[in-house]
Amino acid sequence: MSWFEALLLGLLQGLTEFLPVSSSGHLELGKVLFGVEAENSLIFTVVVHSATVFSTLVVFRKEISSLFVNFFKYGKNDEKTYVLKLLVSMIPILIVGFLFKDEIKSLFDGNIVFVGCMLLLTALLLLVSFFKPKGTRSIGWLDAFIIGCAQACAALPGLSRSGSTIATGMLLGNKPEELAKFSFLMVIIPVLGELFLDVVSGKIVTSEIGVLPLIIGFVSAFISGLLACKIMINLVKKGKLFWFAIYCTIIGAVAIFAGIL
Repeated sequence: MSWFEALLLGLLQGLTEFLPVSSSGHLELGKVLFGVEAENSLIFTVVVHSATVFSTLVVFRKEISSLFVNFFKYGKNDEKTYVLKLLVSMIPILIVGFLFKDEIKSLFDGNIVFVGCMLLLTALLLLVSFFKPKGTRSIGWLDAFIIGCAQACAALPGLSRSGSTIATGMLLGNKPEELAKFSFLMVIIPVLGELFLDVVSGKIVTSEIGVLPLIIGFVSAFISGLLACKIMINLVKKGKLFWFAIYCTIIGAVAIFAGIL
């Protein structure tokens, strides 16, 4: 992978991570377009996903700081309850990661037909949630777990994580203004945990992609992720997800058609 390809793929990851269009799906399509080897592409995927998590930390730095401080205060408070709900939402993805990690990795092999099918499923979820009346409930314990299950399913390339979690929350009747923040915060620990394991194991250093393209991809994804995160927060509050469903339908259909040919 050249530095320029890493730059473009990082930019693609950052712009699509927070938008409900599946960053993993777009990243897979981009890697197929550039001919990136599947054996090494997963390390790059982890690195650029981590970059967008760091952009989440920047955007929500005040909220995260408040949650962290209040979580360790004695007694019950709203921030502590919120953090515990976030932890509950992470249970499904941790289970999937431990039990089905190899099976999921095998799906990141440039199978653009599968990616296209998952993009169509993303479009369906967004369309269904669009026609659901605006929710008025705060995220409860069961809601957090169900949204977490949606995140676990979105480990599949092409199924949007933000789209799945936010659409699921909307179908549950949760407030849209709460869903964006919850959706973005719940992914922080799982992704950073994956990055930590790859660093400790030496996979990143020994990757044939090279350190420079990984750094360029990380920086590109981080900067573009900052922009996309802020845009998505406003879009979710306004409930404007319909056009993303149309976009996913078009890209999904194109991917399936290209894969069959």
